[in-house]
Amino acid sequence: MSGEKPAEPLAQRVIKSGFWVFALKFVQEILYFARLIILARLLAPRDFGVIGIAMLTLAILDTFSQTGIQDALIQKKEDIRGYLDAAWTGLVLRGLALFALMFFLAPAAASFFKTPEASALIRVFGLSQLVMAFANIGVVEFEKHLKFHKQFVYHIAGNITNFVVVVALALLLRSVWAFVLADLAGRIIQVGVSYAIHPYRPRFRWDLPKIKELFRFGRWVMGSSVLIFLVTQGDDIFVGKVLGAAMLGFYQMAFKLSNTPTTEISHVIGQVMFPTYAKLQDNPLRLKEAYLKVFQVITFLSFALTALILVLGPDFTRVFLGEKWLPMVASLQILALAGLVRSVIGTTGPLFYGVGRPEIEARWEFVRLVVLAACLIPLTLKWQLAGASLAVLLSLFASLIGFAGNALKIMSCSRTEYARYFLPPILSAAALFATAWGVLNLFGHGLAGMSLAGLAGMIVYVGLTLVLERKLEYRILSFVKDRVWPLVIRQKNKMMKTAARCQETKISY
Repeated sequence: MSGEKPAEPLAQRVIKSGFWVFALKFVQEILYFARLIILARLLAPRDFGVIGIAMLTLAILDTFSQTGIQDALIQKKEDIRGYLDAAWTGLVLRGLALFALMFFLAPAAASFFKTPEASALIRVFGLSQLVMAFANIGVVEFEKHLKFHKQFVYHIAGNITNFVVVVALALLLRSVWAFVLADLAGRIIQVGVSYAIHPYRPRFRWDLPKIKELFRFGRWVMGSSVLIFLVTQGDDIFVGKVLGAAMLGFYQMAFKLSNTPTTEISHVIGQVMFPTYAKLQDNPLRLKEAYLKVFQVITFLSFALTALILVLGPDFTRVFLGEKWLPMVASLQILALAGLVRSVIGTTGPLFYGVGRPEIEARWEFVRLVVLAACLIPLTLKWQLAGASLAVLLSLFASLIGFAGNALKIMSCSRTEYARYFLPPILSAAALFATAWGVLNLFGHGLAGMSLAGLAGMIVYVGLTLVLERKLEYRILSFVKDRVWPLVIRQKNKMMKTAARCQETKISY
């Protein structure tokens, strides 16, 4: 059972899948930022630090127990139905082990960060992971076969539940318990939905040869996950241990606001492109064309968002979060640049996985870890949050060389051709920054000034890009207009017709 429509071109399926993944991420980000602003007003920076410590503990144990089984299922060329029971069994056993570790190690983890109140939170997060381990493994076919409209339903149910519960409990309790209880509620709903939308029913079956086969690919995913954790969370651990829970709260808030917009773009597109690259791995020319187009779209969006964060970040913090969050502004701006570099690096991971070369990512994440370890301690001790942020930026720049170089080698792409995609967004982003800064200083630093500055900056960004399209054959806006937008409109109309039919059925009933 392939679940695909052979008559439909791959490019069309990719764009339609991208529509659904972007729709999912758009809703998720709206819910996420609404939740963040509400909770930032209700809770103190130290509360965010405490929940950050509990989530760090979860991230440590989760990362070091990764199996890469689901990525291996997506990458396999042949039908995966014969592997699903073995994969599900492995994931359930991992969930049980993870829950046991978090339950028994919670007091030690809380003691390490000198936040005893985090112990109970860690245990509830462990319970959430145990619940999630029983999710229907069949949903992996949605991603493998680019059925992201069903993936949308699967994820959005948990996100909406999480948002409603966390806001309600935060208003009621004014406590960090709102986070963990909302997470548990969202996981329970998501597991239930996984069985409602996919007919496969997994059974417990210990099949060691098949688990070993999946793990041969997955071990590199696990290795990359461990290294990615160390380079993305190592700074959090150090800040939390050395500077304390309150400073960790500032640091994590700065990271979320500065990196989420840009890195989520890479994540969204990468989620679609991983299975796409896997389908194109035996066609080098089409693989190169697909990657460069994705790279172009990501850099076009990421440069604009980074410029907006740099110029509007201080005023956004003051207006939406409050004066108590201003100590994080310098860190916010440095991490915005780090997020831009991370979004570029993020284009390479799906490519390496899609062609069966996950070890490349692992090697260069190790290089990044070495640079981070060398810079983090001296820079943090000298400049505190800004120093930790600078260490992250330097480590990303160091690893970018290797990630980009290996991607070019796989695609047989020249450096000149690759660099051609950087110049237009750099020039347009500089113009955006200058325009927004000028408008902001002219009309004031309140909400109205921020809105005008952002709007004016984006108009200049798009306008200059149109000029550069003709001069440099950049063609990003032409691609969106001619290839992406018609499919988006078609997909939107299909959704509206489906909704209308459902409403007619309901009325008839």
